[in-house]
Amino acid sequence: MARITKLLIAGRGEIVRRVMRTAREMGIATVAVYADSDAAAPFVREADEAVALRGTTSAETYLDVAKILDAAGRTGADGVHPGYGFLAENAEFASAVIGAGLVWVGPRAEAIAAMGDKIVAKRLMTEAGVPTLPAVEVTGEIGDELVRRARELGYPLLVKAALGGGGKGMRVVSSEAGLAEAVAGARREAAAAFGNDTVFVERYLRTARHVEVQIVGDRHGNVIHCFERECSVQRRHQKIIEEAPSPAVDAGLRLRLGEAAVAASKAVGYDNAGTVEFLLDDEHKFYFLEMNTRLQVEHPVTEEITGLDLVREQIRVAEGNPLSFRQEDLRISGQAIEARIYAEDAANDFLPAAGRLLAWEPDPALPARFESGVEAGFEVSPHFDPMLAKVIVHAPTRTDAALRLASVLERLRVHGVTTNRDFLVNALRHDAFLAGDTSTDFIERHAPARERAIRVEDVRAAALAVALVRQARHRAEARVLATIPSGWRNNPSTMQEVRFLHRGEHVAARYLRGRDGGFAYDVDGHGGEARIVRAEDGRIELEIDGVQRTLTVTSDGLRHWVQGACGEVYLAEIPRFPEPEQERVTGGYVAPMPGKVVVVNVEPGQPVSSGQVLVIVEAMKMEHAITCTEDSTVKAVRVAVGAQVEAGQVLLVVDTAEGGA
Repeated sequence: MARITKLLIAGRGEIVRRVMRTAREMGIATVAVYADSDAAAPFVREADEAVALRGTTSAETYLDVAKILDAAGRTGADGVHPGYGFLAENAEFASAVIGAGLVWVGPRAEAIAAMGDKIVAKRLMTEAGVPTLPAVEVTGEIGDELVRRARELGYPLLVKAALGGGGKGMRVVSSEAGLAEAVAGARREAAAAFGNDTVFVERYLRTARHVEVQIVGDRHGNVIHCFERECSVQRRHQKIIEEAPSPAVDAGLRLRLGEAAVAASKAVGYDNAGTVEFLLDDEHKFYFLEMNTRLQVEHPVTEEITGLDLVREQIRVAEGNPLSFRQEDLRISGQAIEARIYAEDAANDFLPAAGRLLAWEPDPALPARFESGVEAGFEVSPHFDPMLAKVIVHAPTRTDAALRLASVLERLRVHGVTTNRDFLVNALRHDAFLAGDTSTDFIERHAPARERAIRVEDVRAAALAVALVRQARHRAEARVLATIPSGWRNNPSTMQEVRFLHRGEHVAARYLRGRDGGFAYDVDGHGGEARIVRAEDGRIELEIDGVQRTLTVTSDGLRHWVQGACGEVYLAEIPRFPEPEQERVTGGYVAPMPGKVVVVNVEPGQPVSSGQVLVIVEAMKMEHAITCTEDSTVKAVRVAVGAQVEAGQVLLVVDTAEGGA
């Protein structure tokens, strides 16, 4: 047996912290590797040693096998855990690690290669008797043969990357007219994310459930399943809410799924932690989707209902030990649900966001399992996946778990970067979710609100809280005339005023301190009495018209986030003096976020039509199409393929007066 004494984790973010936690419990020293933008990240600081990979992109850092092996050699690491993403399902990396004399904490390279190519995997599963969906590999250009075979499969179809996962390199095609564009886009995205542009086409089940089975195998011939998870709530084919067990799976179906997952694993001689994914249709027929030859993002929900530490089992198996449990030892206890918090704008079609995280603070009054890669001050980079954390709740019942997780999320202080937090809360509390109606089209079919419904009373309280905290800070910081309240007027008998924008609407907060220490206030014509019960470090206990609430105010210049028991209110303060504006161009189309231009479809003088894709910008491993909003003519193209652009940068300009084609 090979004993691991120092483990290098070849990834970034929360999974590195997760693996390090178990490694430390097992008495194993840890090594992290990092890109330039991650130098100050928590996982780097918490590792026993961390090695700079000297680069900014995935290709320059976390995908560079030579650099990672060099880091292992320099630090004396004798084992490598690949985490997930990047090189986790790269058979050549596994072979290189083993070839360097290190212990690989993962399955055999042959199993990774077989299951890493989804086309090969489908063939193997068919031979093993596991149900699969028919598929067609795309080779070369889009020709008549592919069009014919796609027609035989029947629309809608799903174009998928043969290697990789995480929703990258995937496109739904509703009709033959969109096939070529979908294949081209999936190829570009697959090449950027996985270094391989091979794609295939399979039948798309719109209302299926995504159900997967956790398996663990060892090198002594044992393969055990750890029950199922459901991961149907997805956007852009990427999971955002996962749970175990599935509300759609009964004891009989659970047995059949487990047997199929074990058969799939034994077909490739699987010997570590992995996941066999299935699509489950309305008639409870299931079809093999793919096998992930690594630890999954959502593995904590399985750990919560079984009591297992899957990372510990991974390390023990890699060292040559047999599994520490048998199939008959496992029982399902309660329900676990996980939600992934992403830096993204749910109200703007889940567009990824970047920037500095000003606050990250869970509410200690509501315990939950947080697996995060961030902290206050963390810079969310446009170069990597925008997941900030996953939050897991375990409870006796599914309803208890969903509702408690919603409360945990809405009480989390996460400010500075736009997140999907409010959307997750709305999804978890949706009647359809609570009823277990969770197919892969859940978001499209049930349309949970993308933003929080904010009461006017909450906006009023938030505006007043910012105004009063702002005033207190100015008074404390004042060096001269510190007894005079801050504001826009110097008449002590006149209300001080602070103006804000909230979701595009103007909010004016006025207040006047009384002799008793209280305040008379007026917010947009609603007046009353307020009193500060206690205030320190941005936390304010505020009584408004006899109702007391506790709020925290996080500010960055003129941007303010107010967190209460029911969620966040964001207010943009209107400055006393106008600030220089960004360039505004009539007819201009701008980059929605920092990224790289990968496609420019137009040239000056070209007529364009509403809905036409003009430019495609790649950011955070995803492509974002800039589409024409009305018929027009292109006046100027300001970028070229390969250009790096900033958020708000003008990409091209059109003339709407001339009309389009």
